[in-house]
Amino acid sequence: MSAPPATALAWAAADPYDAAVRAGHGPLYLRRADGWLLPLEVERWCARADRVDRDVLDRCEGAVLDVGCGPGRLVAELAVRGRAALGIDVSEAAVEHTVRLGGQALRRSVFEQLPGEGRWDTVLLMDGNIGIGGDPGALLERVAGLLRPGGLLIAETAPADVDERVHVHITDTRTTDGDPFPWARLGTRALLRYARGRWEREGQWSAGGRRFAALRSPGRSRSASSSAEPAKRAAVISSQRVRNTSGGRPVADR
Repeated sequence: MSAPPATALAWAAADPYDAAVRAGHGPLYLRRADGWLLPLEVERWCARADRVDRDVLDRCEGAVLDVGCGPGRLVAELAVRGRAALGIDVSEAAVEHTVRLGGQALRRSVFEQLPGEGRWDTVLLMDGNIGIGGDPGALLERVAGLLRPGGLLIAETAPADVDERVHVHITDTRTTDGDPFPWARLGTRALLRYARGRWEREGQWSAGGRRFAALRSPGRSRSASSSAEPAKRAAVISSQRVRNTSGGRPVADR
């Protein structure tokens, strides 16, 4: 697997992001070169899963990988439900917060080697994480490699019909860290265009002012009972177990 892209390195080294996660609030933004600011919803991310989040989790199937899990509200909610779930994030503060909430998490980029590759039932790309790496096609290809054949991707898309690839900084308006890094913003229509010809469209919906799309990965046909509806089982991927080392950092059992 190739090294993490500039996006992962930027988030991992972002003092404003880590500080906001540890404080539980912003302000925090992605800033384009022209000065435009995209607010990041740190307070919501650091809170417990809300009604809209829980509806998304009801639609997940089997073992769930949350890519860019942030402070871990979704992984923690899945743990409460007794579901097999793992969060990954490049931010140390985010991983620590996830573990404190009772979730399992690794400090890792989606483009690094991960536990259970090719066997996850569901992958989540929430809170704008379809923008990771600034290349939606490459990210979709990577996610397809993480899922089992016929597995489910649930992505949160931008509320507007946008297809934008930009370079941004992470900033709290007082501090801006490092070099600009690539990011993407996609509405549902744009995501479906990137997925065309390889992914099967499973569904799309809006709730609480947020928008989502579900895609089925290429591969063998799923059973008639399997869909982006509330899952009725919690599959376990044996190689996905996570433990805490004596130093407190979670690592994957191989």
